[in-house]
Amino acid sequence: MVGIDKINFYTPNTYIDLEELAKHRGVDPAKFTIGIGQSKMSVPPISQDTVSMAANAAYPLLTENDLNNIDLIVVGTETGVDESKSVASFIHDLLGIHPFAKSVDLKQACFGATAGLMMAVDFVRLHPDKKALVIGSDISRYGLNSSGEVTQGAGSVAMIVSSNPKIIEIEETSVSMTKSIFDFWRPNYSKTAIVDGKFSNEAYISFFSELWVEYSKRANLSLEDFSAFCFHLPYTKMGKKALLPILEKEAPKNKDLLLENYQYSTNYSRDIGNIYTGSLYLSFMSLIEHASSSLTATDRIGFFSYGSGAVAEIFTGKLVDGFKDSLLAAEHEKLLTNRIDLSIEDYTTMFTKELSIDSDGNHLFNQDKTDNGIFFFKGTDNHQRLYGKN
Repeated sequence: MVGIDKINFYTPNTYIDLEELAKHRGVDPAKFTIGIGQSKMSVPPISQDTVSMAANAAYPLLTENDLNNIDLIVVGTETGVDESKSVASFIHDLLGIHPFAKSVDLKQACFGATAGLMMAVDFVRLHPDKKALVIGSDISRYGLNSSGEVTQGAGSVAMIVSSNPKIIEIEETSVSMTKSIFDFWRPNYSKTAIVDGKFSNEAYISFFSELWVEYSKRANLSLEDFSAFCFHLPYTKMGKKALLPILEKEAPKNKDLLLENYQYSTNYSRDIGNIYTGSLYLSFMSLIEHASSSLTATDRIGFFSYGSGAVAEIFTGKLVDGFKDSLLAAEHEKLLTNRIDLSIEDYTTMFTKELSIDSDGNHLFNQDKTDNGIFFFKGTDNHQRLYGKN
């Protein structure tokens, strides 16, 4: 039995209230809060980047045993900090993991962390006495006053994969699918993504529909075999758009339960925003931490991972006995409750602040006064990125 032994998320200490942003943009707030289902959006200060957020998510999980037995570190990201050096190599150093671990990044839009999870599960099945650290870490940016502004966000999810996991066992049957399409992409020369929003929504729904037919055939399972389904959530209404047609077609007896648990799975994303590679696993944490009273051991959870461009996968897992004892719900509630609500002016300033690197590759700065991360980005020295730890 191999699966997720520990799981945690991190998001920056600052956010913008989307009702306030809507009023400032001259938009009906219901378009944001009801139309797409978002309430708040994490906004990272310059001292939090993909690396520091990843380290902040993983650090609370690690024991001495983990540090000595993690032989694989995989980071899924589409907002890496270097065209060559992996985020994982930074993480390996910052967290103090033993030197004989393999550290790599995987890239395929929002699918990267799922590719990493599957790689880690296969690795542990071959090496049952070893562990793997899988991280999804990203900053979603489309620009101020852009059509995608309210589907931005920032955050990271870290998972330790092991034998005899304490949270969920990943089952062996899964189905993936690839089509080379342009629904969302970011050329190397662009700081922001290019999005065909309508086409991307259609592709997401189509991928789920096709994959579900193939998965249910291969696994010989129906929706009635599931207690919940977690989705990649660029915004919280997206997964429901894909799930509803299948519910209407199959009319399972547990339809109400699946819809209720879907809502539980969206709570964190609603208040954080789109974190790209980590969003599916943020959905999973939201589900098991908010619906824990109704979920029990052996309940089957479905996962739909989608990365534009496009690659998607449906896989499943079964909750294990005692999973509730390994959840960090109180810590997550504290993290979200204690964040700073930015004014529109402060949001604009924070969003537009950039590194001003001189010809020698230097720009060092102090940790942002709003930033309470244990790990933080200090800037560059001789073109090398430097990180601090509180």
